[in-house]
Amino acid sequence: MTVITSASAHLVDIPVETVRTDAIQSFQSQETVFVDIATSDGHAGRGYSYTIGTGGSAVLALVRDVFLPQLVGMDVRRTEHIWNTLFASTRATAPGAITSLALAAVDTAVWDVNGRREDTPLWVAAGGYRNELDCYDTENGWLHLSIDELVEGVSAVEASGMRAAKVKVGKPTVHGDVERLRAVRAAVGDDFEIFVDAIQSFTVAEAIRRAAAYADLGIGWLEEPLPADNVAGHAQLARHSAVPIAVGETLYSVGQFQTYVDAEAASIIQVDVARVGGITPWLKVAHLSEAANIPVAPHFLMELHVSLACAVPNGMWVEHIPQLRGVMHNEIAPHAGMVTAPDSAGLGIVWNDAQLAAWSVDTADRI
Repeated sequence: MTVITSASAHLVDIPVETVRTDAIQSFQSQETVFVDIATSDGHAGRGYSYTIGTGGSAVLALVRDVFLPQLVGMDVRRTEHIWNTLFASTRATAPGAITSLALAAVDTAVWDVNGRREDTPLWVAAGGYRNELDCYDTENGWLHLSIDELVEGVSAVEASGMRAAKVKVGKPTVHGDVERLRAVRAAVGDDFEIFVDAIQSFTVAEAIRRAAAYADLGIGWLEEPLPADNVAGHAQLARHSAVPIAVGETLYSVGQFQTYVDAEAASIIQVDVARVGGITPWLKVAHLSEAANIPVAPHFLMELHVSLACAVPNGMWVEHIPQLRGVMHNEIAPHAGMVTAPDSAGLGIVWNDAQLAAWSVDTADRI
């Protein structure tokens, strides 16, 4: 038995690298909750979770007050036991965003230390299907960009070797969206994939209307068109839309994904390792999607998702949004449109501890 001998957590505010806006919100900062654990055989691991500007101190409080006291003395090798024990201790607040984000910070630390103990990289430990995958750009498709800025940015993405980019939609009129998308399509040609993301901003009727308009432009998927809890609406839309429907970044449990799969309400699953509660449930979502012949194209967190999406047979795309470059030494950089999973043990992230300390937050200052 290898037990956890110590566990700690802290909060770091990582500034955004560029202005990021969509139809309903902006990305203010990456509030990042880190968990560090050490084991009786002398190994250490670090995991993390995030928000985009609100709720980070609540996640940290749950980790510190409820999860960390239970960790000490647990057998670190028993990932399922650890995850389910912690989940069971918070049933009054689960499933839900805060609980899942807190669980993810712990679970990724457990996977990190186990990978280091076994000298195994995450992409192999999680399945080892492949070690590289196509990536698509999101940084050049934000909603506030003018048409000229949008075309210039996506054209540069294509020139870099990537084969796809995501453009935010949700302008006040269908014409506003179509005008932007048509300009991008004219610039990059028909062989370049364009995905669109509505960030839960449409009604069912409006989503059906806009999906029909997007279809003529060869759009690869329509992401989060409706509020995430409207499974029936997504199923209705999927029956009417020639554009594949992508969902998942705002779902917080394996069961919620199962509901979408059962309802045939999604064609692409975008499970987020932090929001679903960590690597342990992420893999369950990936496998249930595989059983239903649905690909997985995870949301954000490319530093973790490159390994996870590579690990499973139905991994489809990795979303390229550089956000941790300021706090890590080994950037995940695309080459010829592909990203390669780190081959070092554990999560494969080499943290810049000095910068993490500089951006660390004293949560007492927030009260």
